[in-house]
This record gives sequence, structure tokens and C-alpha cells, in this order.
Amino acid sequence: MATFLYKLGRSAFRRRRLVALLWVALLVLAGVGAASASTAASSSFSMPGTEAQKAFDLLEERFPGASPDGATARVVFKAPDGRKMTEPANKAVVNKAVSALKAGSDQVASVTDPFAAKAVSKDGDTAYISVTYKVSGMELSDKTREALKETGTQARESGLTVEIGGDALQAAPETGSGEIIGVSIAAVVLVITFGSLVAAGLPLLTAIIGVGIGISTITALANVLDLGSTTSTLATMIGLAVGIDYALFIVSRYRAELAEGREREDAAGRAVGTAGSAVVFAGLTVVIALVGLAVVNIPMLTKMGFAAAGTVVIAVLIALTLIPALLGFAGRRVLGRKVRKGKETSDKPNMGTRWSRFVLRRPVTVLLAGVVGLGAMAIPASSLELGLPDDGSQPVSTTQRKAYDLLSDSFGPGFNGPLLVVVDGDKSAADRTVKDIKGLDGVVAVTPPTLNKSGDTSMITVIPKDRPSSAETEDLVHSIRDGSGDDVLVTGATAMNIDFSQRMNDALLPYLALVVGLAFLLLMVVFRSVLVPLKAALGFLLSVVAALGAVVAVFQWGWLGSLFGVEQTGPIMSMMPIFMVGVVFGLAMDYEVFLVTRMREAFVHGQRPGEAIVTGFNHGARVVTAAAVIMIAVFSGFIGSSDQMIKMIGFGLAIAVFFDAFVVRMAIVPAVLALLGHKAWWLPRWLDRALPNVDVEGEKLHKELAGSPEDPDEERELVRV
Repeated sequence: MATFLYKLGRSAFRRRRLVALLWVALLVLAGVGAASASTAASSSFSMPGTEAQKAFDLLEERFPGASPDGATARVVFKAPDGRKMTEPANKAVVNKAVSALKAGSDQVASVTDPFAAKAVSKDGDTAYISVTYKVSGMELSDKTREALKETGTQARESGLTVEIGGDALQAAPETGSGEIIGVSIAAVVLVITFGSLVAAGLPLLTAIIGVGIGISTITALANVLDLGSTTSTLATMIGLAVGIDYALFIVSRYRAELAEGREREDAAGRAVGTAGSAVVFAGLTVVIALVGLAVVNIPMLTKMGFAAAGTVVIAVLIALTLIPALLGFAGRRVLGRKVRKGKETSDKPNMGTRWSRFVLRRPVTVLLAGVVGLGAMAIPASSLELGLPDDGSQPVSTTQRKAYDLLSDSFGPGFNGPLLVVVDGDKSAADRTVKDIKGLDGVVAVTPPTLNKSGDTSMITVIPKDRPSSAETEDLVHSIRDGSGDDVLVTGATAMNIDFSQRMNDALLPYLALVVGLAFLLLMVVFRSVLVPLKAALGFLLSVVAALGAVVAVFQWGWLGSLFGVEQTGPIMSMMPIFMVGVVFGLAMDYEVFLVTRMREAFVHGQRPGEAIVTGFNHGARVVTAAAVIMIAVFSGFIGSSDQMIKMIGFGLAIAVFFDAFVVRMAIVPAVLALLGHKAWWLPRWLDRALPNVDVEGEKLHKELAGSPEDPDEERELVRV
């Protein structure tokens, strides 16, 4: 592989104008496609195989036009103290709002009169209008949303308290200036690392081009592939991080080759042949992790994973082709000013060298400190509670949260999470079901069944006693399902959330086994070792559990919540653990591959294990540190998102990268390798013969360039020492 990539790097360097033109053309083509594409709707949400999804499918079949997955809104009215909503003046305000909502948009499916539907609290001071739409919340037009908001504004002028809840006000998540701040920090780190504005600008430029192509392509294909807005946000997050990192690895190796006296074209080829090999395998681990999300069998999550994986593939291709092409344009300006003037010397050990020597002197102390520290951070993860957000998790300043609280106070906590029971049977079966449900604990009210035209299916609404995300409501859902036959199905937003969380829990271990197993095999091919990939996998598991502990402490317990803009604590997003496992595993392997391949490269060239560790840190520690700081900055930029899921994922990924890069890769890894010595690179003879030799460290390439005959057994003897 190193030989092929060496030729690719030299070719891109020589034909830099053509390569640059091709990438610019791709960017323009993707941009034109995105600009000409129609506005993307939200990704349809489905969970094949779950009871809640079966009930939705049955409703769509038996109740045509009911659109059970359409957006909903509740316009809540509360009279001033001592007044009633049933007073003529207040009733007139509500009736006017009902008429305005019906005429406000052709996307409205139905609007209920609270006085006719008995949607008035027992004390008479609160009432609500239920609005259902023909399309999902993300598909609502701006005109429809504005009509809904305007109705509330006009009603408030009468002196009533009016708040609007439901998913009809749902909009694309906003991240504000977070990404700009993250990229700005990345730019500062790159300038400090390279000491050259040109060298610092290359990773930023190529990462932006790669993300631009990826996001534009996603936008252009959003309607065709049914991609939601969150897909683009997550692809941006991951694409920026890996795009900067991969380019950073190539540019750093190119500068090192120039420092050894190589010609510019040869240096570009060697950089792509060696560091580029690490980039390819690091990218493969990220792609495996993201594509592996398909094992969960939730189409939305699968599409998010594939879209983000596509962005990673683009980042790898850009690092292998566009970076060497741009290095050809940059000339010696890619070097720092001191190097160009011949004033910089390399006699003094750098920070990476000093740190690695410290670890070699005290490996047990460093190992215990790292493991105990991460273990302590992981303790809160034992209290992990999973769920999906509802309006109760919104900031207290939002109208959705205020409407949620008004309904909870006036009608009961469970009123915000009604259950929809679907009975596949005639009226007598529905009546029996109603009677059975009324006898269960935790039920406040059960509505009479609503039959379809053919009389073979009915809908029943059940109001739980407790809030939607409570364990009691989950128990009630299971009680209804366990006490009924196959002809009674429970669905609705609350039941969907419960099924979604269960699907996430059930898929976590198979997903871990798939991703870690495939990556273990891949890393075994890269490092030609059994213990090094095993150490990499165990270190990752330690860092990701510690990161989950930090997420629980901040978002579930509320520790330092105000610092990160957490206005309301609650359960952790159901998809958070499995998504973080996938993404962090792939990203953590970036540092493992880049850092440890330099150690292995030194080892196969004859250095002793301890010397190889020092050499790897001398060449790679500064780059890995810069890459980690950049990735943390990029992910942290998404903490300012208005979307709770994006905020949580941004924080989780940032803290996970911090733990993995600075505790696991920079401390635990060298400590373990120092303790293992030669055994770290042990590989059974039969496995050595079975595994393909992909030459990531460039051993064959060095021999070819040096003109020496190739001895395929030489490296194997070294590894078995």
C-alpha cells in the first residue's frame, strides 16, 4: 500500500493544477446540486419490528388520511386568577383562535374546540385547542408555523396566558457561532503547531472543501434519500474533525521529510506513502464504526451513519490527493520562518520526547493513575437513564415548556404523554380492551373507542398518571401489552420513545462486538501484533465509559450544567451511547494508528522497544496533541446548539476525545507498551503468514527507494524477537 500511495502522492504533486481543478469542479457541481434541490423535509422516523411501528402501520392502512405521524400542536389558554375559561369573553377568544387555526393553512388536518371536546380543566381556569397536521413537524411550511404563532400572539392581547406546545414548532437545530469558534481555535492551534500560516491554512482549507462537498451532496440528495436536517449537522461535525486531522498528519510528515533533505516531490510522495497509509486505515476504522450503525435497524440512524461515513471517505481522498497538490503550490512556505532561515535546531528534546522518557521510567505509576482517574470519571455511568426528549426537557423560557407545565399542573403529568391503543377487532373487542385498561394501576382516563368506517379497527386514548419519561409510564405500557393479545397494540410518541430506547439497549452489545471486532482485525493487519490492537480496544472502552459518566454528570445530574447551557436535566438521549461508541471508536483509532505506526516503524528499523516509543512520541506527540485539541474545539462548537441531542453529542464527543487522546493514547498506551517490551509486537507464526502485509510503516517502500533487495522474511524475524 505504501508504494501505491507514494506514487499517488508524487503524481498529485506533479499534476497539481489538474488535481486542484478536479476538486474545485466537484465542489461547484455539488453546490449547484444543493442549490437546485428542493427544500428537504424531515427524515421519516420508523422502527421496523417494534410494536409501536406495527400500530402506526395498521393505522395508516385502516384509517386512511388520519396521518398518525403528522405534527401536532396544543394551544393552551389559562385565565387570570379568579377567572374561568368558560366566561363568555374568554370563550369568544378561544373560538376566534379555533377559526383562525382552521383557516391559517391548508396543511391543517383538524382543530378541536376545547368546549365541545371537554378539554377544560376541572377548576375551569385552563383549556386547550388540539391541532393536527397532514405532515410532520419538519415538513410544515413557514406560513403554517407563523399562522400558529400569530394565533397565540393575538389571543394574548385579551389578557389570557397563551402558550403553544407540540412538535409543530419544531425547526432545524441552530448551532449559532459555535462552529466558527471551533474552527477559529483550530486555526490558532495549527499556526502554533506549524509556525507557518500556509501550513496551518492547508488543513483548514481542505477540510472546508471536503465538508462543503459532503454537505452539498447530502443536501442535493436529501429528498431522494429521505435525509433529515440532523444528518447534515452530524456529518459537518465529523467531517470537519477528521478532515483537519488527516490533512494535519500528511502536512506534518511532509515537513519532516523536507527536514531530512528530501526533494519536494519525493517528500510529498513519502508523506502520502507513510502518513497516508495511517490515514487510510484510520479512515477505515471511522467508516466501519459509522456504517456499523446499520446493525441497530433504525433507518434514520443508518442514513446518518452512511452520510457521515461518506464525508469521512471524502476527507481521506482529499488528504491523499489534494494535500500533495497544494503542497506543490506552497513551495517552502509550508515550513516555519525559522526553518526557512536555517535558525531552528533539533538537538533539544521536544515535549513528546521528555514525556515518553518519563513514562518509561514510571510505567506502573502512569498506568495506575490513568486507569484509576478514568475509572472514577466512569462512576456516574452506572446511573445512566435513557430516554427521548419531550417538551418537558425544553428550556423553561420556551413556550413549549410553559405549555407542558400548564397542562401538567391543570390536567396531570401524564396528560403530556397520552398512549394510543390500537385494537385490531370489532367494537366488542375494543370495549373489552377499554375495561381491561381501566383496571390497571397508573391510568387516569380512557377515552371511548373510535372505530374506522369498516368497523374492524379502533383507536383508544389512554392518559397515564405519571409524566411521559417516567418509569411508571413505561411499566404501564408493558402492562397493557402483556395483558392483551396480539390484536391490541400500543403506540404514540411515548410508546415510540420506550421502544426506541429498548432497541438502543438491545443493539449496543452486538454493535460493540461488530465494530470492535472488525477494527481489531484491521489493526492486527496494520500493526502485525495481537496485544497492541487488544490494548487499543480496551483503552477505547475505558475512555468511552468515562465520557458517558461525564455526560450523565452534566446532563442527567446537572453538575456544571449552567456552564454548558443545560437548562433542564433529564434522561440521556437513547441514541447517545451507541452513537458515541461508534464515532469515538473510529476517531480514537486515528491517534492510535498515527502514534503507534511511528513506533512500529522505528521498531522494524532496528530500534529497541523503549527507543521506538521515544521515537514515536518525538515525531508524533506534537501532531497528535494538536489534532486532539482541534477535534475537541470543533466538537465543543456544537455545544451551543439549540438542539439538545446535538448539544449532548458535541459535549460527549469532545470529552471522549480529551480522555482518549491525553489519558489513554498519551499515557496509558506508552505505559503498557513499556511494560510489554518485545512482547507488544508478538504475532504467532501461523497468523503472520495468514495476514496480508500492507506495509503501513513503509518498510518495503524504503527498501525500494534505497535500491536494496527486498527480503520479505526480515521484518517477520524482527517482530518475533
